[in-house]
Amino acid sequence: MFIKVVNPNTTWSMTATIEACARAVAGPGTRVEAVSPTMGPPSIESHYDEALAVPGILTEIEKGERDSVDGHVIACFGDPGLDAARELAGGPVVGIAEAAMRAAAVLGRGFSVVTTLARTTGRAWDLAHRYGMRDACRGVHACDLPVLALDSDPDACRIVTEACLDALSEDGSDTMVLGCAGMADLCAHISAEIGVPVVDVVAAATLTVPSLVTMGLATGKRGEFATPPPKRYAGLLDGFTTGG
Repeated sequence: MFIKVVNPNTTWSMTATIEACARAVAGPGTRVEAVSPTMGPPSIESHYDEALAVPGILTEIEKGERDSVDGHVIACFGDPGLDAARELAGGPVVGIAEAAMRAAAVLGRGFSVVTTLARTTGRAWDLAHRYGMRDACRGVHACDLPVLALDSDPDACRIVTEACLDALSEDGSDTMVLGCAGMADLCAHISAEIGVPVVDVVAAATLTVPSLVTMGLATGKRGEFATPPPKRYAGLLDGFTTGG
């Protein structure tokens, strides 16, 4: 089985961390490849960033289809471009926020999310509502670390851990979700520190893909997620023209 993990930002050091976390949980005979687009923002911390990341994501999904990938993971907690990617891909496409929230809801009555900047908390709440997790999600909290500081700040793990402890105290949650793919390698350490399960968002999504493929399931193509109709795009988007 071949799973492609798309880190929607262009920071390859973070892509390497994501790939290591994905490969750590991949089963025997499963090939995992993580990539960054060649165009897009270095980190995704705003609606503007997210919008400009989507063309690069879709380019990588199209490449994956040509390479006969069995399924894709979109490794950004905003799940950017997820619906469009599902239109393009033949196999399942899984966003890390959706996979992690669903896993956390199985592990307890309620979960908290700790993410990066405060300006991104609204997006996490939007996704919890969309995925039917609004009742299970007891709180979304920011540690106020920029995404790229997760790689560069020597105090990053301590800062995220303290934010998790504050979230547990405030929310009374049973489980924790770290709302950034760049935090995936911190999960085991933080879980040991705070005493509750901490869901690795990358692992949750990576393991969801082979589960669906093994069951012979893929995105339904009858309606909304059918292949996009043929259409000529203009200017810089000419390369995204659909239908030959």
